[in-house]
Order: sequence, then structure tokens, then C-alpha cells
Amino acid sequence: MPMLTKRIIPCLDFKGDRVVKGMSFTDLRYAGDAVELANFYYQEKADELVFLDIAATPEARDTIVAVIENISRNVFIPLTVGGGLRNIDDLKRVLLAGADKVSINTAAVLNPPLIRESADKFGSQCIVVAIDAKKVARSKPVKWEVYTHSGQKSTGIDALYWARHAVILGAGELLLTSIDADGHRAGYDIELTRAVSEAVSVPVIASGGAGNPEDLYQVLMAGKADAVLAASIFHYGTYSIGEAKQYLHGRGIPVRF
Repeated sequence: MPMLTKRIIPCLDFKGDRVVKGMSFTDLRYAGDAVELANFYYQEKADELVFLDIAATPEARDTIVAVIENISRNVFIPLTVGGGLRNIDDLKRVLLAGADKVSINTAAVLNPPLIRESADKFGSQCIVVAIDAKKVARSKPVKWEVYTHSGQKSTGIDALYWARHAVILGAGELLLTSIDADGHRAGYDIELTRAVSEAVSVPVIASGGAGNPEDLYQVLMAGKADAVLAASIFHYGTYSIGEAKQYLHGRGIPVRF
């Protein structure tokens, strides 16, 4: 069976209209204007964009809809938006602003029926459940714990259990971020990604740790991910979307040009 086309997805973590990037969800630094970066990546032929308002949940406020509206007027690739989405009304507002999909994390953990309710109302294809996972210290065999509130709060929930449960409830896709690897540019957590990918029947987007195109290749092949999310290597010009796609194409990974 031929391999399905793999997606390259820049991730824009933003506070207000400013894109930021950190390491392991801390030490944030400025990476550019959200609207300008979105337009740039659209021209670069990114397959999709993910926008995460990382300050919305910790600050207990709504996602900034005006930014999404501005982006959706000029960017015509699938747009996933998350951060501060707590209920059906929040999800509806973001979708009406131009998002194609919504990403829910903290709200899904605190209120799992929200996954089913939103999937029933908008369709599973619109519902991305984001899972921020961190390796449990000294656990044998290796286990990962789910964190909420932009990686600030531990839940005690096993990541594999939560991934399976989210899909049962109606998640159409999982956005899996390794907190340990995030921003370090030392490669994705292959073991975590493979474990989740093998546990569920929906696409898994790997996030956290991209340092070069080889890292993308490894998580797509060894980690069995369906798509790769990356931020630092694209935001700061280390590699372009085109360079990443050319590398993957050269290694036999089908991508869209």
C-alpha cells in the first residue's frame, strides 16, 4: 500500500498578535508578527497552519478572534486554532472567524464530554485534541503523563489512555507534543509518538523537538506520525518549508509541492 502524503505544519504559538517560542513551554522569546508569519508560510506552501494562543488558558481569557479573522482573509490553507477554548460557544466563534479546525486540550481534560458534544455538532474532522505529555521520571516501562494549562499543570493521566479515550469520544486528530523535547531542537520523542500512533486510528501530528529535516523524517517513519509540526526551525530561518519537503521527498516520503 502506498504511503499517504505527509503534512508539514508550522506552529505559531502566540500571545496577543506576537508569535513566541520557548523551550519546554518556558523562556518565551519573540518570533514575529502572527499575521505576517501566517502569510509567509502560506506563500512557502505549508500544508496547514496551527495557531495556539498559549496565554489564553493560563490567563483565563478567550482566544483572540480578531487575529484569526485577519489571518483567514489572506491565508487559504487549513487553519487549526487552539488556546482558551472552553465550551461549544468558544469553538463556534473561532470556526466562524475562519478556522477550519479547533484544538482543545485543557478543556477536554477537565470536561471530556466536550469532545463528543463538539464532534457531534461540528464533525470529528474539525476536532483536534491536543495532548501535552511529559515522561514520568524513572517509570519502568516508560510512561507519559498528560499536562494542561500550557504545560503548567500535571494531571496524573496516562497519555496513551487519554489518547485512546479522546478518539473514542470523537477526536478526529491528535496533536501530540512532547514537553521534554519542545524547543530543544534535538529531535522528537519517537518512542512517545510511535506509542500513540499505534494506539489510535486517527492521524497523529508530532510536535516538539524538530531541529532539522532528518528529525522530521525520523518521526514520520520510526514514530509513525501522519504529520509534523515545527516552529523554531522555520521561524528563525534555519530551514524553509521547501527545503524540508525536498529533503523528505528525497528520502521517499510523499509530500505536496
